[in-house]
Amino acid sequence: MTVRAEIASSPAAPGSSKPAAKSGLPSRGTVRLRALVLIRWAAVAGQFLTAAIVHWGLGFDLPVLAVGGTIALSALLNLTVSLGRPASARIDDREAAIFLAFDILQLAVLLYLTGGLINPFSLLLLAPVVIGATILSLASNIALSLLTILSIAILGLFRQPLPWQGPPPELPEIYQTGIWAGLTLTTLLITLYGWRLAEEARQMAAALAAAQEALAREQRMSALGALAAAAAHELGSPLSTIAVIAKEMLREIEPDDPLREDVELLCAESDRCRSILARLSVDPTGDVSDAYVLVPLPALIEAAAQHNHRGNIAITYESGPAGADVPAVAPIQIRSPEIMQGIGNIVQNAVSFARHEVRIVTRWTTEWSEVEVTDDGPGFSDALLDELGTPFISTRQGEEGHMGLGVFIAKTLLERTGATVIFGNRAAVGAVSGGGAAVSVRWPNPVFKAT
Repeated sequence: MTVRAEIASSPAAPGSSKPAAKSGLPSRGTVRLRALVLIRWAAVAGQFLTAAIVHWGLGFDLPVLAVGGTIALSALLNLTVSLGRPASARIDDREAAIFLAFDILQLAVLLYLTGGLINPFSLLLLAPVVIGATILSLASNIALSLLTILSIAILGLFRQPLPWQGPPPELPEIYQTGIWAGLTLTTLLITLYGWRLAEEARQMAAALAAAQEALAREQRMSALGALAAAAAHELGSPLSTIAVIAKEMLREIEPDDPLREDVELLCAESDRCRSILARLSVDPTGDVSDAYVLVPLPALIEAAAQHNHRGNIAITYESGPAGADVPAVAPIQIRSPEIMQGIGNIVQNAVSFARHEVRIVTRWTTEWSEVEVTDDGPGFSDALLDELGTPFISTRQGEEGHMGLGVFIAKTLLERTGATVIFGNRAAVGAVSGGGAAVSVRWPNPVFKAT
């Protein structure tokens, strides 16, 4: 069996035993470069404007060259970053942390030149911490917080006099200590509390994205079911014509005619097609309570596979517990259309590619129940093995009618029941030599009940 994405197509409902690995959201620590650049340009403009107003407007004596050089350095860095990379680029956690660390150090230098913590603008040291709490990882946030706390401590001990007209005011020592303590505690609060809130918001957004993806998948499968029902309705009339003509041919062919066997097969297959189309035409929202009954798992699997015999291909069944301490009675399972159609498709696919035999092994423990379908065909292609279960994956792309939906439909039908479906080759799962494909369907937490 070269890759067999051409399992008999049927409407399927999505489902997955695995959570979505990709939510479509950027991971924490990635941020668009444009956002940081715009924030920094706003900060640079505000610093220049404030320094100009304080020095020339209010007449306070600032160290103009030192203050202007520090602000110009930030502007130069921002310009270099803007020209060196596209604005739409994303920067990772490490780069964003480095940019924010530079902003903390630049603000610390400005405050050192203009009075330290007693400068009313010392609260701006908290701005990079706030930004970091929303976009950075916990480790990067802790590093930024420690840098901010260290800068606050240094500014509390070392600083240039506050620019003032006349002697600068001397604040009580306890008041300056209070400023230091307040900024330090606020930094810690923003880091821990702000990061936690941002993390919860990100997780909620990821959960909503996953739910939307699952809903979209459900809608696509519903549309596929409607298409199948419509196709069944449209194919009913020509299939009936084929059946009538085949029966007329059968009556006219002599019993010893070599074509009689082929015509009999044509009649049988047309009847089978009509039965399949009849099931597809049933409203999926109608009353199907008779179909949903509890039956032993081995009996369910045999019922699902019984219509897939072909020619000289033998289908053998094996079932039993997977350990000595496992109940001998088989677990029960709901006889759902999803299981019947999904297992039936897998068996039919195995029969189509087998050389002589298809084996169906049912095993169970107290934690799981499993069905494994193997054959002695060529097996799955290594190149496409990892892609199985994805729509439109097939080795028969050049053949009319093979769209590569078969494996996808069978997989999603079974996953809707809570199963995990694994595709592989017999050699890879410890089978005897000879090759062939192996498809494993496993359900967790089986239900045991004497029947």
